[in-house]
Amino acid sequence: MAQGCLKCLKYTMCFANFLCFMCGVAVLSFGVYMIINFNLTALTPSLSSINIPKLLLISGIVITCVSFLGFLGALKENRCLLLTFFMVLFVLMLVELTAACLLLVYENELGEWVKKDLNDGLDKAKKQRGNSTSLTDWDMVQDTFDCCGIYNSTDWGTPVPKSCCKDDCQGGPKYKSVGCLAKLNIWFEKNFLTTGIGVIVLCVIEVLGMCFAMTLFCHISRSGLGYKL
Repeated sequence: MAQGCLKCLKYTMCFANFLCFMCGVAVLSFGVYMIINFNLTALTPSLSSINIPKLLLISGIVITCVSFLGFLGALKENRCLLLTFFMVLFVLMLVELTAACLLLVYENELGEWVKKDLNDGLDKAKKQRGNSTSLTDWDMVQDTFDCCGIYNSTDWGTPVPKSCCKDDCQGGPKYKSVGCLAKLNIWFEKNFLTTGIGVIVLCVIEVLGMCFAMTLFCHISRSGLGYKL
């Protein structure tokens, strides 16, 4: 009976890690797609080296590597791989919890930093009006969030990008009255609960993965198959 339960646990862990591996491949592919088609350095200059596409790329690589490690360790019943899988999940969970705590503690400072960075990005975009890529970053945000500038359309001076217009400015220049900073704050407030739930679910999945890995590790240690390949 116990042997059957452990076999079930082994293949459940293999299946779960296979699903995580496929999700990691999807995230990795989406990150590569965004790197090829989008450039967000003009929007947030100080985050040019860690923008959203690169974060997706890094996240996809981490997910695929960790899930493959867990899949192979469970399938081969390799004690070394399972212990490595456990330690990596433990470190990732600590990093996630630390990042969440820092975001809560330094929420006000983070808001001021975002404002400054957006101002720098807008100034850079205005200086490079001939560069379509720089304006496209702001156009994408202004179209997505139905906003204009940081606070309002006057942030752009003249000329104002077409993405600030209502109904393509037909019949005269009618610009969107709400700034992107306010719209971004509203968006983050609406998605704060969803993000928190997502982090909790992720931590629960990581804890379950660590429990499964340690259970298999202990069973393999007792059976003397510690480094079976």
